[in-house]
Amino acid sequence: MSDRAETGPVTPALSPAWPERAAWGTAGSLRAWQAAAMTKYFEEQPRDFLAVATPGAGKTTFALTVAAELLSRRIVDRVTIVAPTEHLKVQWAEAAQRAGIPIDPTYAAGKGRTSKDYLGIAVTYAGVAVNPLAMRIRTERFKTLVILDEVHHAGDALAWGEGVREAFDPATRRLALTGTPFRSDVNPIPFVTYAPGPDGIPRSAADYTYGYAQALADHVVRPVLFMAYSGEMQWRTRMGDEITARLGEPLTKDMHAQALRTALDPAGSWMPSVLEAADTRLTEVRRHMPDAGGLVIASDQESARAYAKILRGICGESPTVVLSDEKLSSKKISKFSESEDRWMVAVRMVSEGVDVPRLAVGVWATRTSTPLFFAQAVGRFVRARKRGETASVFLPSVPNLLGFASEMEVERDHVLGRKVNDDGDIFAAENDLLAQAQASEGASDDLEGTFEAVGSTASFDRVLYDGGEFGHSGEVHVGSEEEMDFLGIPGLLEPDQVRELLHSRQSERAARQKAAAPRREAEESVAALSTHEQLAVLRRELNGLVASWYHRTGQPHGVTHAALRKECGGPAAAVATAEQLHARIDTLRNWAVRKSS
Repeated sequence: MSDRAETGPVTPALSPAWPERAAWGTAGSLRAWQAAAMTKYFEEQPRDFLAVATPGAGKTTFALTVAAELLSRRIVDRVTIVAPTEHLKVQWAEAAQRAGIPIDPTYAAGKGRTSKDYLGIAVTYAGVAVNPLAMRIRTERFKTLVILDEVHHAGDALAWGEGVREAFDPATRRLALTGTPFRSDVNPIPFVTYAPGPDGIPRSAADYTYGYAQALADHVVRPVLFMAYSGEMQWRTRMGDEITARLGEPLTKDMHAQALRTALDPAGSWMPSVLEAADTRLTEVRRHMPDAGGLVIASDQESARAYAKILRGICGESPTVVLSDEKLSSKKISKFSESEDRWMVAVRMVSEGVDVPRLAVGVWATRTSTPLFFAQAVGRFVRARKRGETASVFLPSVPNLLGFASEMEVERDHVLGRKVNDDGDIFAAENDLLAQAQASEGASDDLEGTFEAVGSTASFDRVLYDGGEFGHSGEVHVGSEEEMDFLGIPGLLEPDQVRELLHSRQSERAARQKAAAPRREAEESVAALSTHEQLAVLRRELNGLVASWYHRTGQPHGVTHAALRKECGGPAAAVATAEQLHARIDTLRNWAVRKSS
């Protein structure tokens, strides 16, 4: 069937049985922001309209309601949906089908034909860039509404932006959507209006904006609890030096990057501890949300598989592992969304637009740390299904991530100010920003191939919520009563109830700590008098035994110390505890006994 056979417009069936697909004005179930945006759209009748709405707010419903109304008024007779990924094409087609607008998600530019049963097509930005002329011919042939989903992707590469502009310049109407903050570059996004900001730099101007703060007040999205975890990290540099640093302490860019890589190393103790805490939190949430699921966002496939293995040992279930943007991966995500399985582990793919409403607990286990990616990722957990649901995201205590968490309610526009010309890398702008402003892994120390994680430990740091920080002063051990004060927060609470409970638990713990302070200070003062001497004696004893072992076996002192640390655990002898030193002394004596035997 050729495109010529499609020319007769087909009016969609707009049954009020699905209120969101009913003709505008015939159903009253649209959310307040959707109704307000619809009113503005049809009052102004613009050719181009940019709607910025927080993830989970219902951009898809808004866009399809606009499409249904335009079709019913015969203002347009075809719909073209442009999405960032293949998976989202299918997701849009399924949503449109429920709205009575049949969409072909298999269409490819240049195909030249679809069944007359379809009222439109769904394509990707990359697909448009392959053959924009073919898409332009189709757009000219029909009165077309173009829905540009996550429109900031049209600025990812010059070829994408130029392709979108060429293909859809003849469109009757263009509706652009985004739910995440735009980035800063000089590639203008097609069909978006720019106006000078206070500093004179052009910024995108949205026709309608619905931010996270508004959505939270309207109970449209879930409140998010950010569970931040710190801990001691140890790694070896290319010079063979071992460095010990605490996650979250003031460090150089390189050291921040190294500390984060150490924390995310599956072979260390930090990730297993945080995954166990997250699983504990998921169990608590499932008391009120029985089908609640968790998502671990990993940096690479190898780490993802390792995290899945750790989770399997923790909860006894094999997580769903999603490694790439392929058809099989889309099926895995859909199957997980419809199941009651506990965990999914994914590499980047579930960062934007993918709809798994039951996701309620997340673990940030990726080194990617930009405002755009953060907002995309957190957006996977905020979609509310009923009032009172909460979301929890576990984060490493690194400054940039904590900053993003505390600025969840900040709205950002697209700023024109920096050149991006890497057509092959759609994340070029974000990676460039990361290299400039955050912990760059390609920095002056030349980390690649020279970095080696030695060990890590995790400790609970704090909870970030509604711009505030809640926690207990000092180090809080994983699995402790103090940690459970926050992991055990009920999974079904209103935003103001969450705030009150956090304040209450922090105040109660502070009162107990204050009451116990005099006794604790007395005990610590006594211990302080003897600890220094005790540790000095133990270190001398251990060094003496290591020296004896050298004379007996010829094994260098450093090798022996490393072997003892590997077997007994813990940091270098200079910062080891008395218990750890005792364990190494006993181990070395056992070696000596076995050798003598």
